[in-house]
Amino acid sequence: MDFHNLLTLSLQQALGPTAVIYALAAIGLNVHFGYTGLLNFGQAGFMMVAGYGMVFVATEWGLSLWLGTLVGLVLTVILALLLGLPTLRLRADYLAIVTIAAAEIVRQTIGAAKFSDKFGGQDGLTGFIQPFRDANPFSGTKGIPGVVTWSAFDFWVMTVGWLLVALSCVVVWLLMRSPWGRVLKSIREDEDAVRSLGKNVTSYKMQALIIGGLFGALAGFMTALRSASIGPSFFATDVTFFAYTVLLIGGAARVLGPVVGSIIFWFLISALGIFFSQATSGTDPLIPASIMDSTQASLMRFIFLGLGLMLLMIFRPQGIFGDRRELAIDAR
Repeated sequence: MDFHNLLTLSLQQALGPTAVIYALAAIGLNVHFGYTGLLNFGQAGFMMVAGYGMVFVATEWGLSLWLGTLVGLVLTVILALLLGLPTLRLRADYLAIVTIAAAEIVRQTIGAAKFSDKFGGQDGLTGFIQPFRDANPFSGTKGIPGVVTWSAFDFWVMTVGWLLVALSCVVVWLLMRSPWGRVLKSIREDEDAVRSLGKNVTSYKMQALIIGGLFGALAGFMTALRSASIGPSFFATDVTFFAYTVLLIGGAARVLGPVVGSIIFWFLISALGIFFSQATSGTDPLIPASIMDSTQASLMRFIFLGLGLMLLMIFRPQGIFGDRRELAIDAR
């Protein structure tokens, strides 16, 4: 068992671009679920419309990639309005149903063959990344020599991504310390009491849905920039579920919960995958083929991580940094 390789690759994943994407997506869900009590199961949809908006402007219209980011943000706000207006006056589970369905509708529509000339079908879109590459100040490999390294492009993506994560955390911290943030927390606990004080609960929920969606839009941008391409398969429903896992591990209603949760999640999922891969390979495997083969080993990381998440929800449902009192949600 090569533990040095296991540690190196796991750290590479835990601090790399993928962890950045899920941290941003989970920060948005933290605004929705952690602070406001909104059950948004379609965060991948916000990521998708923003990412495709940015890329479409650059590839189809030939305009600036940076202008595309503004278009992506505007499309995210429009999607939040379309989802929120008919559902936010209803029970929390209606929003959950609508958002997960809407995300799949958008994904299937973008990936349809009928629109392949515009959106690239299942192959997606490419050819937009050059302005971002040109802005890269790094060259060669970067990282900690002998421990963990990244290519110059990956390190550039990470630099931009973690700066966005830091900025997002500061914004959330400031918002939740303001009177506006205290109203959101009150809505999460008892929205009828908030209404009795004369607050427009639906308006506050809509604002929270938009702001959380905009953080998801940042995750969509980073998804496209990391891969230098964008496709419908990047935004399957498991993206949202992984983002919720990240949030639950770190702790809901905590500013740094999504960040720590993303690092831990991707370190563990990478470490478990490498461990079981090495344990079932070679001439004298640690785990005999009669017990587990290499195909089965590739699935064990999800089984063990799922078991760990179950235990976390049983013994510490608030997550690592969370507070059990922050879990109260009025879903009436």
